Formats: sequence, structure tokens, C-alpha cells
Amino acid sequence: MSDIGIPLEKRTHRAESQKKRGPGCLVALVVAAVVIAVGYFAISAGASRIAEMLDGSEDYAGQGTGQVVVEIKEGDSVAAIGRTLKADGVIASVDAFLEVASADESAQSVQPGFYALREKMSAEWALREITDPANKVEDTVTVPEGSRVGEVVELITKSTDISESAVTKVLDQPARLGLPAGAGDNPEGYLFPATYTVAPGTSAEDLLRQMVDKTEEIEQKLDVATRAEALGITPEEALTVASIVEYEASREQDLAKVARVIYNRLDEGMPLQMDSTVAYVSKREGDVWTTDAERSSDSAYNTYEQTGLPPGPIGSPGEKTLDAALNPADGPWVYFVTVNFSSGKTLFTESYQQHLSNVAASRQYCTTSDLC
Repeated sequence: MSDIGIPLEKRTHRAESQKKRGPGCLVALVVAAVVIAVGYFAISAGASRIAEMLDGSEDYAGQGTGQVVVEIKEGDSVAAIGRTLKADGVIASVDAFLEVASADESAQSVQPGFYALREKMSAEWALREITDPANKVEDTVTVPEGSRVGEVVELITKSTDISESAVTKVLDQPARLGLPAGAGDNPEGYLFPATYTVAPGTSAEDLLRQMVDKTEEIEQKLDVATRAEALGITPEEALTVASIVEYEASREQDLAKVARVIYNRLDEGMPLQMDSTVAYVSKREGDVWTTDAERSSDSAYNTYEQTGLPPGPIGSPGEKTLDAALNPADGPWVYFVTVNFSSGKTLFTESYQQHLSNVAASRQYCTTSDLC
């Protein structure tokens, strides 16, 4: 705008006012510049830090120090493993671990378990250690199908640092095992056959409860309660039948047929006459035939003398055997005998005379075989 028409005194006043504001504006500009500069460097530093994290460069150097026991769980992804290692203080960042793992195929085959590692390891060293099975610090206990309590005790003490006295102490206090009410405080049959990972510090009670819990898990999976009721028996009786089938059947294909023989004999009021139940009392393993003395004992487990099922399981049946006990094959058989212990060939019949002939064939086989 032109100053034309403005009185001299007003023009002079405005000029003086502009002169007075000059230094203040300069200070403001300087302050603003400083603020902008500080902000710039702060943003730059933050961006640099973020970039450092994103490119995975945040990493420790070397093999680390001290000791950390880390658990890699079944089904863990590489990222999940990285998060576990970071949370346990092994590595500096998940990104560094993922960067190393992406260039190493072995990262895809890390086995679940417990590993002895160190604090503040480089991502490369951490990956190297968890892909080496030698760094596992766990034990495993494998309980085969048909195992009995005494055998499980022996397996635990041989495979772990848990003492026999610690195991038997828990077994002598069955309330600590979480057994079902129908078990009658007897753990026989409830220590499920499977392979168990024993982590450092696992107690006898912890391990035994795992086995009992596994039995409950399988029974729920197979809906034992409902299916047993349909057969007119209790879940505990179903487990007992399965334990006998586990010992008597030579081949998986015969599991359901042996179960049918048991139910047929029960329905007809016949004694089961199962050598496996007699051998359970005498605590003998590996013998096909029992003696006259054993078969004449007054034990409740002697199914030659007693009718009905024995008081409880004679071992721990596997899942397939328990399923077969709940789903017996259709057939009239009340007798069976294995006639070839190499192939497992077993003959089933409803005729006693035919059974005697089959038994003779079995005994003849045993005269020339060391499998009997």
C-alpha cells in the first residue's frame, strides 16, 4: 500500500514501530531454527534406531555367558522360537534371529524339547545350538503297550534321574496321582503307554500324573464312558478287557476278535481262562503256557477258577487296543489260540473239539520254535 495521503506524523510513527520490532523478530527466528534443528536430529536418531531394529542389526556378539534352559514347544514356528529366545535373554532381538534363520534351512527342523543355552548369545550361535540335539537337557521315558506298574517304575529309574524310592513313594499314596474313582486306588492300567519328555526338575509325581492324565485324555477321545455303557460295562471294566486283549492278541488285526471272545464267554457265564491273567499273579513274562499249579491258585486274577473279569487291569493297554475293546468284532467264537508265533497267525472257533485240534497245532509249533 502507498503512503500517499497519510499524514507525516503517522508515517513516522509506523516506521519507528517497525524499527522497534526488528530485533524481536530476529530472536524468534533464531529460536525457531534451533527448535527445528533439534527436532530434525531427534527424528533422524529415532529413524536410525527404527531402521536398525527393522534390518535386524540389533544382535549380541559371540557365544554368550552363563546358562539358560529354554523350552522349544511342539509346533513352534521360527518366529515363536525367536520370541522365546528373546524372552529368556538368549538373543538381543527376534529380527536378528529371523534374519539368520532365513538363510539357514536347519532352522525349519528344530526339534521340541529343552536346550541348555547361554545368555546374550549372537543369533547365529543361538540357532547353531538349538539345531544340535546334543544340547538337549531332557530325558525321555518310553512306556510300551501292556507295561505293568513295576515295569514302569524300572523304566523311569533307568531313563531319568528320578529315584526308585521317589517313584514308589508316590505310588504308595495313590491319591496324589489323580486316579478316577473307579480305579480303587490301583494305578495298574492307568499309566498310559507313550513316550514322555522329562524336563529338568520333573518330579516322580509330575511324571506319573502325566501318565494318568494321558489315560484320561485318551478315554475322553474315544468316548469310553458312553461306548462302555452301550456294552453294559463300566469304563474301568473296558480298560480291564483291553488290558487282557493287549496280552492275548498276537496281531493288531485280531484285537477286536479277541475282545469278542471275552464278551462271548462273559455272556455265556464261562470262565475266561486267559493265561495272561494267571501270569499277572505269578509275575512271569514271556511264557505262552501257564502251569497247572498257577491255574489252580485261588487268586481273583485266576480266570481259570474265577468267572467274570478280574478285579482290574493287568497292564496298560494302548489306544488301538482300548478302541477294539469298545468295538468288538462280530462272531460266535469262544476259543482262540496262536498257532504261529512268528507270523502271529491265530485261529478262532466256537467248537471245543476244533479248539483242541488248534491247541495241538500250537504245541507242535512250539516244539520247533524258540518263540514260545
